[in-house]
Amino acid sequence: MKEDFIDTIFNEYYNIDGKRSNVIKSAEAAIAGKTKISVEEESFDGVKIVLKKGEDETLKEIKFICSCGQTKSVLLDYSE
Repeated sequence: MKEDFIDTIFNEYYNIDGKRSNVIKSAEAAIAGKTKISVEEESFDGVKIVLKKGEDETLKEIKFICSCGQTKSVLLDYSE
C-alpha cells in the first residue's frame, strides 16, 4: 500500500551530438535533469493526458494522446 503513494522520479537524458536515433550510447548522452510522469487514466473522448513534472513539482509538459495514436504536446518554459 505504501508503494502507491511514492512518486517515481526518472532521469531525463538528451543526445549530445543532436543525432536522432533509437539507440543512444552512454558517451553520446548527458543527464538533463529529473522528471516525474503521471498519467490521467480517465480519458475524455478517447484522449489521455500525460503530465510531466520536474523534481520541484513544476509542470514541464502536458501531452495529449488520442486513441488514434496522434499526440500533441505543450511545453512550459519558466525561464525569463
